[in-house]
Amino acid sequence: MNTNNPLAADAFRRQYDSMKTDAQDWQKSWKELSRYIAPTRGFFEGDRPSDGRKIDHRSLIDSDPLLAVEVLSAGMVSGLTSPSRSWFELSLPDEKLMKQSGVQDWLYEVRRRMEEVFSRSNLYYALHGFYQEISVFGTAAFLLEEDFDKVISCRLFTAGEYVLGTDDQGNINAFGREFDLTAQQLLERFGAAHLPDQVLRAAKEKRNGWYKVRHVIMPNPQRDDSKADVGHMPYVSAYFTPQGQLLKRGGYQEFPVIAARWEVRNSSDIYGRGPGWKALGDVKMLQKMQKTKLVALDKNTNPPMMVSSNVQGEVNLLPGGLTRYNGTTDAAVKPAYQVPVDLNALEASIERVKQTIRGQFFADVFLMLSSQNFSRMTAAEVAERHQEKMLVLGPVLERLKNELLDPLVERTFAIMLRRGVIPMPPQSIEGEELKIQYVSMIAQAQKQSGMAAISQGVAFTASLAQGNPEVLDKVDFDAALEEGLGLLGVPPVMLRSEEETQRIRQQRAQALQAAQEAQGGAAIPDAH
Repeated sequence: MNTNNPLAADAFRRQYDSMKTDAQDWQKSWKELSRYIAPTRGFFEGDRPSDGRKIDHRSLIDSDPLLAVEVLSAGMVSGLTSPSRSWFELSLPDEKLMKQSGVQDWLYEVRRRMEEVFSRSNLYYALHGFYQEISVFGTAAFLLEEDFDKVISCRLFTAGEYVLGTDDQGNINAFGREFDLTAQQLLERFGAAHLPDQVLRAAKEKRNGWYKVRHVIMPNPQRDDSKADVGHMPYVSAYFTPQGQLLKRGGYQEFPVIAARWEVRNSSDIYGRGPGWKALGDVKMLQKMQKTKLVALDKNTNPPMMVSSNVQGEVNLLPGGLTRYNGTTDAAVKPAYQVPVDLNALEASIERVKQTIRGQFFADVFLMLSSQNFSRMTAAEVAERHQEKMLVLGPVLERLKNELLDPLVERTFAIMLRRGVIPMPPQSIEGEELKIQYVSMIAQAQKQSGMAAISQGVAFTASLAQGNPEVLDKVDFDAALEEGLGLLGVPPVMLRSEEETQRIRQQRAQALQAAQEAQGGAAIPDAH
């Protein structure tokens, strides 16, 4: 494909300009959120690359909101996508296929290999920043690329650095960003054949300076399913200059950008709103209250003074200082005014605002077990309290499942399949669609209500069986066990197949029958 086709370059530029226009109205809010809640995140027009932006400590006196963001992001990593434990399972929609020999072993091996790929890559580092971005700005995105050595690699973006587009259903399907490269970096990345002459001269002369490059990924309007070349993949990718010169064109089989929103106000919103949006007013109030407290403390410890005209020389306000004056009645030096400050009441008001901010960022959810005293509560009561708090995150987690977790697992699986990392499946399930189930700590907490229902149902049946054992025939205890273990996140590989289970039960029944027959045979002579 001719990468210097001006029509193709113009199409990409129009797509980027359209997405950038849609993002303009959000920029002001993102800048304010960055200033007050996430001073180390965000990249906006006017910011320079490789520039160590200073934190405005005149606006950020109290760092408690920043800590709340850290607690939320760390809690989401450990509770939703923990690198130290399994957080997803693979299964099949057809339960009969799941029980066939070798199927669960294959699914377990696929999941194990995917977890190994996740661990070797920089995914969990990207996810930590991803959760920070989405909690503050309401939207987060990273690029999931194929990697020659590690299978996958991730590139996290920050607010203001990228723009998004959606389809008619409100699903994110387009991405664009503008970034800076030096002339030498442009030469190494795109080659001399595609660079403007001024960039080539700068690279040859090794001059310093930055050049803008734009990158757009969008659905391929020239897609042809009958053709397998790069130009007809489902998604097209293009790098080009702001002037419209195409530098590189490629394609993707899946949309490679994992972008998610905390919540959206309506289906036409491209970007989301997160806890940072709701907490911003409280954060501003907290900083103002801390400034007021500091001013009050300063005035109490070093108040403005009135000096009599009888004072000789300068006033010495140091401890033990001596100031001479002429006069017998009025004090020579005294405070200009005195304002009684109730620091305890002020501190209590500040603490209430902090609690509100922590609540907006769900810090109380993730710090629950360490911040509350459960010494007098049973394990069941602790689990119930934990479950109640986790349910608050239900709507958010459902959106993250659809926009973060599902695309992440599916994209990684597709890359591994193309790379030959996925083992051959059993013939009985070839062509079958896989089902993703999430078994993270948060997912299990949300499922505990179902587990409680199973436990109560089994206990109720057992109590009735004491009066009428025949009620046990009504309950499928095998199904209850499988459902309960699934809710607990127990790997399916732990369960024996239906054939093996029946064989063990048959052997047990035969052994019991043989024992009874032997016991009966030994009792006959005694009867005579």
